[in-house]
Order: sequence, then structure tokens, then C-alpha cells
Amino acid sequence: MTTAKPASSSSQAGGFDLGALLAERGAERYELHTRHLNHQLPRMLHTIGFDKVYERAEGPYFWDADGNEYLDMLAGFGVMGLGRHHPVVRKALHDVLDAQLADLTRFDCQPLPGLLAEKLLAHSTHLDRVFFGNSGTEAVEGALKFARYATGKPRILYCEHAFHGLTTGALSVNGEDGFRDGFAPLLPDTALALGDLDALARELKKGDVAALVVEPIQGKGVHEAPPGYLRAAQDLLHKHKALLILDEVQTGLGRTGDFYAYQHEDGVEPDLVCVAKALSGGYVPVGATLGKDWIFKKVYSSMDRVLVHSASFGSNAQAMAAGLAVLSVMENQQIVANARAMGELLKSRLTALVDKYELLADVRGRGLMIGIEFGRPKSLKLRSRWTMLQAARKGLFAQMVVVPLLQRHRILTQVSGDHMEVIKLIPPLVIGEREVDRFVDAFTDVMDDAHSGGGLMWDFSKTLIKQAVANR
Repeated sequence: MTTAKPASSSSQAGGFDLGALLAERGAERYELHTRHLNHQLPRMLHTIGFDKVYERAEGPYFWDADGNEYLDMLAGFGVMGLGRHHPVVRKALHDVLDAQLADLTRFDCQPLPGLLAEKLLAHSTHLDRVFFGNSGTEAVEGALKFARYATGKPRILYCEHAFHGLTTGALSVNGEDGFRDGFAPLLPDTALALGDLDALARELKKGDVAALVVEPIQGKGVHEAPPGYLRAAQDLLHKHKALLILDEVQTGLGRTGDFYAYQHEDGVEPDLVCVAKALSGGYVPVGATLGKDWIFKKVYSSMDRVLVHSASFGSNAQAMAAGLAVLSVMENQQIVANARAMGELLKSRLTALVDKYELLADVRGRGLMIGIEFGRPKSLKLRSRWTMLQAARKGLFAQMVVVPLLQRHRILTQVSGDHMEVIKLIPPLVIGEREVDRFVDAFTDVMDDAHSGGGLMWDFSKTLIKQAVANR
């Protein structure tokens, strides 16, 4: 019997040269996107001056084609928890590719998914099993399905202003009408105010609630669940044989200064937990739904139901290797402790500015998930300009702050949500005092300009107002 030899690297590549392709066509990036993808994205980027050409990235920094350094305070909306191109994660991916594993045969049990599940569950010892998918929204979809099947009830409760993803099930528990408009009918659902236990009790008495899904800290606006709310909600839900689902897609894996945000509150033991984003290491999409043993055993109740919930690319070797490497780095390099310390430093320094600037209303959040909220000023001159912006579109002042942070100071941030005067800071968890100093100094400069009554910021506001009016 003759065994076929592997093809040479050149013939395997089939003549494909990624470097040559990027060198030849990379300059077309915005035109290609306009022609073939979401055409509104490049339009928006051109309008606000965010149409940069980034060539390289490492840790919490980007570099453009001219070698200018940019500080990333957005982390890909939380995906880049360890920053970009962490060497440990890179090596793990090289290793798993070089291993040429027999991956995704569908009819075997590879070791990496079990090892990653074991590592994840060690951080939430009241949970027993994991389902691996490909994204945060898929993790939420799995939790919704599991909760409805396990309880035999159809309705899911969620919180106003919540964001859990944009696929149909996750969209059903999205608290922003702008995302839901035009996509009905959705799943049976009811929105509650975050922290409203009386409303929760009223809905539970109807007897058809499968679960409440909630972010311990909402990404839209950076609003934290009130102290004691998660534990009290959990007790009410269990009394009515309903489940608590915690969406830790953005808040999990150290973001808030503990491994999970719910761990800030004693006695909270959710029935299902959704994670994703930072677990990927910024490389391979991965999502995970963690749950209690009885829930999984009810869903997968027989061999006939072995594939009743599955994902074609779930548990793939590259994603599992990335996840294992991320958790190893977090443990060995004290990432959670760094997030807590740098978050406290950044928040305290920003909070100290609230009394200095009348346009700065509030600084809130935990760890390295911080919201900076702007509000109506007292002085007549500033108030008239604020009113002008609000009349055009709520949220324009926050965007007016974001733009000079990038253009003048080369710091990437973004507003926390549509029609919100809030900037959300979710930098890589590896930042240090140097990055905190750089951001606070830049933010102070921008706020000085905003309060001066003139300058480039207010000139730029005319562009934002014109664009807002044109889009009505």
C-alpha cells in the first residue's frame, strides 16, 4: 500500500500570494467596501474623518502607513482583550495549524474542546457544561433555546437598552428599537427597566416566563445593574421555575476587574452564562454557552437528540487553541488584576474632571469598562451650542469629542450607542499607566477646547449637523 505524499507548500498554495494581493489591491479598501459590502460604512467613515489606513497593530496600538502610532481604547468592541497579536496566542495558532489535527470530523471527540470547557468552568464552579459556537450572538441564541426547552415556557424577559446580538432570537431581546425596526415578528418577549424587581415579579406571576437575560453592565450607555439586583432577580426567577441568563459576552473574561462581572455580587449563580469576544484572542471567532448540568441533560435527553443544537464550526481546533491560550495568558500575566487596577486609576482620574468641566456629566463603570457621559452645560454660550446639537441629533456632542481624540491625539474611541451622549472606553486589558496618562491628557485637551467657546470642535459640529439633517 502506497501512502500519498503531501503536496509541496508552493503547490498547496496554488500560486496564491496574500502579500502580493494586498500590495496590489490594498489601496482599494474603501472602494471595494463601497461596491461590495455595507456601502454606508465607508460613507460614515469619510464623513467623520475616520477613513484611516492602518497598516500594522500590536498590543493596544495601531500604526498607519506613515508610521504614526494610534492608541486603541475600543479593542474591537471588546474582542481584543489581550490587545492585537499577542505572542502566546499567535504561537498557539501556529502550533495547532502545524499539528494538522483531524479536526471537525463530526464523529469523534477531540481533546481541545474538553480542555477549554474545563478551563472555563473552573472560573464558574456552579456551572457544569459548555456549548461552543462561533460568536456572542450565537451564545445568546443557544441560551434562549436551552432556557425555553428546559422550562417548557416560551417568553423571555430582557432589559431596556439591552444589546445581546442581532440574529433573530438575540434581536428579540434587544432593547433598542432602531435595531428591531422592520424585522418583526420576533420571539415572545417583554422589556423591563434594569433593576425593576417589581416589574419582574409581575411578569413572572403570569407563569409563561422561561428566563430573564441581562448584562451585568449594559454595553449601551455603560449602566450597571443596581447592587443586589442580580441576586434578588435570581431568587424571584427560581421561585417561579424560570432561569437567569447572564450575558457576559463583553463584560466577561476580566473586563470589569473580576473574571465575570456577576462575581462582584455575592450569591449570584446564573443558570446560563454567555461568553465570546475576548475568548477569541482577536483571531478566531468563538462563543460559549455555559450552563447547569440538568439544563444540558434535558436538552440532550437521548441519543436521538444528540445534534438537536449544534454548530458546523463550533469547537474547531483553531478557536479552541486560541481560547486555551487566552486563558493561560490571563492566569500567568495577571490580566484580571491589571484590568482592575488600571480601571480604578483611569476612572478616578476622569471622575476628578467632572467638577472642572460643565459639559462632563458623569463617569461610571467597573474595571476597564468605563462610560463618560456628557450633559447640558450651565453657561449661556455653551448651552446654546449644546441645544443646537441636540436639536439636530442627540449624540452629536459625544461624536464631536471622539473625532479630535482620533485626529489630534491619535486615540481611537467611539460613542456608546445611537442617540447617546456617552463615550464607552473598553481598551485592551493589557494597558498600563502610560496609556492611562495619554488618554487623560488628550481628553483634557479636547474638553478644554470644547469649553473655550471656539476652536475646531465647534467648526466640525457644522459638518455633523449637516449630515444628521440630511439623514432624516
